[in-house]
Amino acid sequence: MSKIANRTNWLDYLRSFITLLVVAHHSSLAYTTFAHFNKEAYILSTHPIVDTVRWKGLDIFEDFNDIFFMSLMFLISGIFIVHSLEKKGIRPFIRDRFRRLFIPFAIGVTLLMPIAYYPAYFLAHGKNDLKAYIVDFFTVEAWPVGPPWFIWVLFFFNLVVAGCYPLVKRGISKWGPFFSNNKQHAVSVFFAWFILTWIAYIPFMLLAGPDTWTGLGPFDFQVSRMFLYFCYFLLGVLIGAQGLNDGIFSEGSGFVKKGPVWLVCCLCTYAVLKFSESPLKDLVGRHQLNPLQARLIYRSLWVLSCTLSAIAFLTTFRKLVNRSHTWWGSLSANAYGIYLIHYIFVVWCQYYLLDYNLPAVIKFFITFVVALLMSWLLTHWLRKNTIIKKYL
Repeated sequence: MSKIANRTNWLDYLRSFITLLVVAHHSSLAYTTFAHFNKEAYILSTHPIVDTVRWKGLDIFEDFNDIFFMSLMFLISGIFIVHSLEKKGIRPFIRDRFRRLFIPFAIGVTLLMPIAYYPAYFLAHGKNDLKAYIVDFFTVEAWPVGPPWFIWVLFFFNLVVAGCYPLVKRGISKWGPFFSNNKQHAVSVFFAWFILTWIAYIPFMLLAGPDTWTGLGPFDFQVSRMFLYFCYFLLGVLIGAQGLNDGIFSEGSGFVKKGPVWLVCCLCTYAVLKFSESPLKDLVGRHQLNPLQARLIYRSLWVLSCTLSAIAFLTTFRKLVNRSHTWWGSLSANAYGIYLIHYIFVVWCQYYLLDYNLPAVIKFFITFVVALLMSWLLTHWLRKNTIIKKYL
C-alpha cells in the first residue's frame, strides 16, 4: 500500500475554505425566510437567533452549502487516515485522535456552547439568570451540541476505521487502486461516486426523513446523513490510501482536467434541483405523481448535486491552487480553532444586530466578517501556547 505524500496546499486550502463556508452558513441562518424561533425550547428553533429581516438569496446560499459541504469535510478528513495509521500504529493513532478530537469536542460542548447559546435563552425567557440558564441548557434543551457535532462523529469514524484496520487493510489495498486505475476515466469515477452517494443516503432519508436529529446528550447526529458521512469518510480513506500523487487527483489526471465541466454541472444541477420543487409539488397535487415518487426524484437530484459539488470543489482546488499564500496558510493553520470557536461570535453578533434596522444581507455580512476575524484572531493567539497548540 503506497504511502501518501506530505500534505498538499490545495487540500489544506480546500479544508480551510469549507471552514469559511461553515462560518458563512451559520451567519446566514438568522436571516433565511424559513427561519423560526421556539420560545418553549429554543433547541427546536432553526437557529439560536432569528431576525425579523430575511432574504431569499440566503436561503439559496444556505441550502447549496448544506447539500455537500459536511460530506466533503468528512471525505477530506479520511484522506490521511491510512498514512497516519501506518506511520503511528493503531494505539498511538487512537491516543492522538482522542487528544485532537475528543478533548476539543468535550471542551466545546461543555464550555463554549453554553456561552454561544445564552442569547437564545434570554430571548426565550426575557431574563438574565445564569443558574436557571444552566439548568435549562442541560435539561430542557438537552445539552445542545452546536457545530462540534462534526468533531465527535469524526472521532467515532476514526475509532471504527482504526479498530477494524487489521481486518480491512487488505480490502483497502484491493479497492483503493480503483481510483488510480480510472483517473483517466472520469465518467466511470463519477458514476461510481454518484451510486455510492445514492445508496448511502436515499434509504435512510426515506426511513427517517431528511431533517431528523437524534442522540444522547451532546452526541447528536442527523439520522439520514450518518451513513452518507461515513461512506464519504471511507471514500477519503480509499483515495488517500493510494496517495494523492498517484490517484485521481494526481497531476495529469483526466478526472482533474475536467474540473471546469464538473463546476458547470454542479451549478446547473443545483439550479435544476431548485426549479424542480414547484413542478413536483404541482404533479403531486394533480395526482400524476405520488409523494414517494416525487420525493425519490427530488432527492436523487439532491444526491446528484451533492456528488457534483464535492467533485467540483476538489478538482477546482487541485487544478488552481499551485502555490503557497501567507494569509491562506494562516487560515489553514487556524481553521480547526475557527470551526470550534466561531459559533459564539456568530450568535452574539446576530443578537446585538437585532435592534438595528439594516437589510438582511448587510447583517449577514457583518456577522460573517466579525465571527471569522474574531475566531481567527483568538485561535491564533491561543495557539501561541504550546500546550493548547497540541489540541488545536
